[in-house]
Amino acid sequence: MAPYPLIDNLEHLANPFTQFERIHSALVGGEPKLQNPDFRRDLQLALCFIYSYNGSQATFNSYRREVERLLLWAWHVKDSPASHLRRDEIEEFIHFCVSPPEDWIGTKNVARFKSHMGERVPNDEWRPFVAHVSKLAFRNGEAPLSQHYNLSQAAIRATFSILSSFYGFLMQEEAVQQNPVALIRQKSKFIKKEVTRRQVRRISNLQWDYVIETAELLAEEDPATHERTLFIMNALLGMYLRISELVADERSAPVMGDFIKDTDGHWWFKVLSKGNKERLVSVSDEMLDALVRYRRFRQLPDLPTVAETTALIPKNRGQGAMTSSRQIRNIVQFCFDQAYERMCSDGMKSDAEDLRVATVHWLRHTGISEDVKVRPKEHVREDAGHASMATTDRYIDTEYRERHASARKKPLRPH
Repeated sequence: MAPYPLIDNLEHLANPFTQFERIHSALVGGEPKLQNPDFRRDLQLALCFIYSYNGSQATFNSYRREVERLLLWAWHVKDSPASHLRRDEIEEFIHFCVSPPEDWIGTKNVARFKSHMGERVPNDEWRPFVAHVSKLAFRNGEAPLSQHYNLSQAAIRATFSILSSFYGFLMQEEAVQQNPVALIRQKSKFIKKEVTRRQVRRISNLQWDYVIETAELLAEEDPATHERTLFIMNALLGMYLRISELVADERSAPVMGDFIKDTDGHWWFKVLSKGNKERLVSVSDEMLDALVRYRRFRQLPDLPTVAETTALIPKNRGQGAMTSSRQIRNIVQFCFDQAYERMCSDGMKSDAEDLRVATVHWLRHTGISEDVKVRPKEHVREDAGHASMATTDRYIDTEYRERHASARKKPLRPH
């Protein structure tokens, strides 16, 4: 049977360094193993490790998911604290994650805990693993099925990385003597090596022309709703922002004052990106024009002032900055859908197909891919916030063009 969850959302989680007893007492009734001091210590160490990543909601969620799965498997399948697992048992756990029993697989994302009479109680519908379908399949009415669950290569890599960090933490706490994840030499059994560079997912220039033209038409028809839409679309492609860099969260809240003019009169946009690192994105003349248009609609002076605290992307209703990345996704998806319909009505259905599966992140990829054609890649790397030049090099597709050009005229009947 599927186990109950152990770790609540960050906003409901007490500080385990100072309030572990409170967390323990709330869980022990539904998890009898916590009456055992070894399992109790297991949970305390896991909570302290995960809570250390509370500076980023996304990172916290990722680390919680992997460590919680490990604890639940160790406790309920191996009847052992995670701190007692050996290298071969970690391999066994990875195999379990690749093909978990159906009882452990859900078909929708649900909250781990819910509020009941002032208390946080486990959600019976929650499962450690969730089956998904592709965006296109979902839009075509297909529902996810637990028997179709699949763990991607990226997810397997994340499992290895996070669990290795966890056991590194346990070593520092002298709870284990060695890192069993680091001892797994043949990770290639689980992780396939890429023999060629993956192509970057992006929309075509024609598709972008339709998308941005669609946003402009929407803004003309309903400025109260879609002037913001137009600015969001321009910012995502023109400054290749991540969706998390547009919404307010526990780390930062983007404001108009994040647009900064230097002593040479050049404009920059200050971003708090992955790893809590600040970066400056150069603002082009056309992006600055888009900002001016957006500010005029909001009845603000043409350009931001120093330390201006006006929310960059306001909520639909009420005061303050937008805090929901889902809202941004819905806005972008609406533009994609409208652009797709316009392209189909113009007789370009085959050219429009990518818009049915495109995501917000494709706009970032598209912006970077276009810029590396005409700008020094070192500049693009800094604007994109890539940790290494190798990441930026992925966007240079000259190699693919030349490779395909040399193969294009190959005959099927050699002379």
